[in-house]
Amino acid sequence: MADNVILIGFMGVGKGRTARALAAKTGYFTLDTDDLIETMVNMKIRKIFENRGEKHFRKLEQHTANWMRKNVSNTIISTGGGFFKVKKLGEGDKVVYLHCPLKKIMKEIEEAPNAAKKIRKRPLLQDMEKARILYSERLPGYRKVADIEVNVDGLTGEEVADIIIRKLKL
Repeated sequence: MADNVILIGFMGVGKGRTARALAAKTGYFTLDTDDLIETMVNMKIRKIFENRGEKHFRKLEQHTANWMRKNVSNTIISTGGGFFKVKKLGEGDKVVYLHCPLKKIMKEIEEAPNAAKKIRKRPLLQDMEKARILYSERLPGYRKVADIEVNVDGLTGEEVADIIIRKLKL
């Protein structure tokens, strides 16, 4: 199965918001890989990291990717920030990298009404220096696996969805 639109990008860039806007505009369903993982193991992402570690979490991401590849089509898929590393990402699908400078991502998260919760649920954002390094390390990987890149800086989810629809001819 295929023909999914897979949204990748750094934590907090707006993949979920964009997925919901795309689904509303296209009639596609939407899935969130982190939600699927939490449901599968009945544990929040931050607890998976705390109790079992990042390596275990990455295995769960691969398991989720394998399941989606066999069972999901015509769906908008928002992913966790590291999901772009799964094997065979995007085979038969369109991968969209949502890009925004880290300073802007952090500013938006910090200014959100539920900022503390948003930061707490992202284990890899707990240390800003490590987050900066991670952002820099991931940038080339995002670009390598993406079919298209959309700069989301200053745009609403609906505006980003319109750009993706136009670029992918959805």
